[in-house]
Order: sequence, then C-alpha cells, then structure tokens
Amino acid sequence: MGKFILGAIIGLTVLGLATLGFTAMGFFPTQANAAPPTLEGRVANQALHASMQRHAPRVTNPLAPSDQNLIDGMNVYYENCSLCHGSLDRKPAPLAKNFYPPAPNLISDPSDHPEWHIFFTIRTGVRYTAMPAWGGVLAEQDMWKVTSFLSRVDNLPPAVQKYWKDTFNVASAGGGEGKDHDKKEGH
Repeated sequence: MGKFILGAIIGLTVLGLATLGFTAMGFFPTQANAAPPTLEGRVANQALHASMQRHAPRVTNPLAPSDQNLIDGMNVYYENCSLCHGSLDRKPAPLAKNFYPPAPNLISDPSDHPEWHIFFTIRTGVRYTAMPAWGGVLAEQDMWKVTSFLSRVDNLPPAVQKYWKDTFNVASAGGGEGKDHDKKEGH
C-alpha cells in the first residue's frame, strides 16, 4: 500500500511539473481572439460560479425598480457596458469576440443570475477576463440601477420599453410586437 501511495505522489508531481514546463515554455496559447478549449471553459465557469457562491454577499437592491431607475440603469449600461456586452439593438458588441473568454451579450442573452450576483460582478469585476471592477468608478447607486435594468431586461415596464424605443430607435428586448432587429441606435 505504501508503494502505491508513493507512486501516486510521484506520478502527480511529475504531471504537475510537466504542466508547469508546458506553460513556462510557451506551449500554452494566450491569444485573446481564439475560442477557449471546451475543458478550459467548463473549468473557468465552474470556478467563477463557485467563487461567486463563496464570496458574493447576498445583498438586496436598495433601489426600487421604478421606471426612472430602470431608465437610468439603461443609460448607464449604454454609456459603460454596451461596447463589450452588446448594444441596445441586440447586435453583438464590437469588442466581444476579441476578449478571452468572449464577453456575453447581456441584451440578446440576458443573465438569469440573481441581483446580488450581477451587482457583485459589476462592483468587483472578474479576474482573468476583461471585465473591470466598476466599484470606485461608478457610484454605488448607478451600479444598482444597471443591475436592476439587466435583471429585468426581458420584462421591462411599458414606459421603460417606450423610452428604449424612442431614445435608441429600437424595440426593447422584451418589447414583444414591433421588435426590429435591423434598426440602428439613434442615441
């Protein structure tokens, strides 16, 4: 039994050193414009979700999801997030595919995470991605407003949908009839 354990320890040590040598010698690809291998994507997503579960406080949004707060959140998104996460016309962001991993389009494929998760991501960013920490850059109220907007992007009140259509010349993501995926933003 002792020889088996010693063999396992030696085998794992050799495997670890080989992996380290593989990466240290430049064999591990680092291009940002390449699709991540499936295993790498799975491991990274699992690590991200496990870290969120462990570290993100389960806080409640202190702001009511009023029409004005949702409109303010939409504008914060447009000004600070749309370049990477998709514009309000649901088209892919110009930079999204050039990130490693690619940035998700939060308008055409909204997050189903709870608000505490979205807020924590916005406030602290995500290591090893291009997602910056907006805490200290945006006011906390603005981070909560964009959180409210993103968590309701598919189910916005009529007044907010109207603002989206009138201001950006495109129907909202949850706008139902009248969606026009080919219009350009007019803001």
